[in-house]
Amino acid sequence: MKKWPLSLRNPEKTDSEKRADVMAALESIPQKGEAGSFWEDRGDRYHCGVDLYAPVNTGVLSIEEGIVSETGLMTSPEVLPYWNPTYYVIIKNTSGKFCKYGELAECTVQKGDQTGSGQLIGFVGMVLNCAKIDEYSPSYIRKLKNKNPSMLHFELWKDKPITSHKDYLGGNWFSEEKPENLIDPAEYLTSIRD
Repeated sequence: MKKWPLSLRNPEKTDSEKRADVMAALESIPQKGEAGSFWEDRGDRYHCGVDLYAPVNTGVLSIEEGIVSETGLMTSPEVLPYWNPTYYVIIKNTSGKFCKYGELAECTVQKGDQTGSGQLIGFVGMVLNCAKIDEYSPSYIRKLKNKNPSMLHFELWKDKPITSHKDYLGGNWFSEEKPENLIDPAEYLTSIRD
C-alpha cells in the first residue's frame, strides 16, 4: 500500500481540528500553472517535479517499498549563494519507477537500504537563504524572498533519474525539451491521497 510522503512528526501533540487543517495543507498538490507545479515555466528554467509545502522538519516518508539507489547533496551555497545545503534520496520502487525526494534537511537512509511504504527517509529542509537573495537572483527567486516556503521537492522518473547533467540543477531543467523519462507526478500523488 502506498503512503503519502509527508507526516507530522508529533501528531499526538496536535488537536484533531488543527491536525486536519495541517494535513490538508500537507496533502495539497500544486496544479498546472501554480507555483511549485510540474514543468512550471520559471523564465530561464522548468521545474522537474512538484513542491509539497510543509514546515521544516516535517517527516518525509517512502511512498512505496523499494531500495535506496542514491543519496546526495541537492542544493548548496557553493553552487548558488542563495541556497542552503539540502539533500535528496532516490528510491527505486518495487513497481519499477524512481521517486526522488529532494530539498531535505537530512536523510535517515543510505544507498542500498531497503525501505518500506511509510518508512521515514528524511526531513523537510529550507532551500532558500533569504539574506542572500539579491537583485542578481532570478526573478522567481526574488518573489520568494519574504515568503521562503519550506517544501518537499518530489520528482517521478520511469528510469534512473538525472541528477548530474548540463541542463539540470536543483530540481530545475534549463531547456524547453523535457527529459523523456521524467513523469508528471501529480496523478501518482493524487492516487495516493484519494
